[in-house]
Amino acid sequence: MIAKQGLEGIVATTSSISSIIDDNLTYVGYNIDDLTENATFEEVIYLLWHLELPTKEQLQELKNQIADNMELPKEVIATLKSMPTDKIHPMAALRTAVSLLGLYDDEADVMEKEANYRKAIRLQAKMPTIVAAFSRIRKGLEPVAPRKDFDIAENFLYMLNGKEPEKIEVEAMNKALILHADHELNASTFTARVCVATLSDVYSGITSAIGALKGPLHGGANEQVMKMLTEIGSVDKAEQYVLDKLSKKEKIMGFGHRVYRSGDPRAKHLKEMSRKLTELTGEPEWYDISVKVHETFTSQKPLPPNVDFYSASVYHSLGIDHDLFTPIFAVSRVSGWLAHILEQYDNNRLIRPRAEYTGPSLRQYVPVDQR
Repeated sequence: MIAKQGLEGIVATTSSISSIIDDNLTYVGYNIDDLTENATFEEVIYLLWHLELPTKEQLQELKNQIADNMELPKEVIATLKSMPTDKIHPMAALRTAVSLLGLYDDEADVMEKEANYRKAIRLQAKMPTIVAAFSRIRKGLEPVAPRKDFDIAENFLYMLNGKEPEKIEVEAMNKALILHADHELNASTFTARVCVATLSDVYSGITSAIGALKGPLHGGANEQVMKMLTEIGSVDKAEQYVLDKLSKKEKIMGFGHRVYRSGDPRAKHLKEMSRKLTELTGEPEWYDISVKVHETFTSQKPLPPNVDFYSASVYHSLGIDHDLFTPIFAVSRVSGWLAHILEQYDNNRLIRPRAEYTGPSLRQYVPVDQR
């Protein structure tokens, strides 16, 4: 038995959903660049769940199903309003709300394939509504109801800000949702599969995945990137900031990746959206600071930026609170989690790995009065 810390490089299962081969990310065989430039997030959801892109009719049916399920039960809204919103991270609120959804779903514990698919629709539809509602509630505002004529990207920004978003804002959100939708057997996806492999329900699987994504080594990196950019404050301070951090051997978030070696293929799309959006908002300094940090860091270490680095300035330019960056990650990644959960159910076997024991060799019990 050969153990590797963090299971690095260990192949734990087979999957038809996404792949990372030679630093190329594909969803069911479609290159991430192709999908990001041409597809909608709803098309990607269908692709991940059905392993084929939808026809026009299939896509419209999915959109209708999502639109019909975006509203939250009144009990969930009441719970969000009862939360100590000034003390908890939005990821904790999201984790609790998703778990609570299972209590108001009559099919929560029905394990037939069709029922699990219907639950997937409900969760995909309600995740953006939860995040937007929590954001408004903690500001003393009433949640904004979703519109049935908007897709997920447009609806999320509308529910968050209470006004129709600009076309470029919708484009940016759509791209971000596609880029974060799935990523092979990452920590939260693996957590979801381990959970439902016990034949636990879909809500438990998604709640478990949110718990894993909450950690700063997984989903919280872009929030930390924006914190760094804010600390730097101006382009002229960026180079020295990075050099000082590196001299103290302190970690700079948003660079390097466990899987990619020559670079995260998703980063370039968000870099371009960052440039466009910061120009639109009249705050190009966030893009300029990011580029300077990028150039300085990579001149010292051969670690290119990952998807989290430029997503920070993109989300900031969309007027999104910094601690909502990780919940937005979840709004996207739930599509991949659900795809993996459905795949796990289809060919299930309990996930039960072994551990290499490194403790003391066999010992003999000694009575307490002799110790």
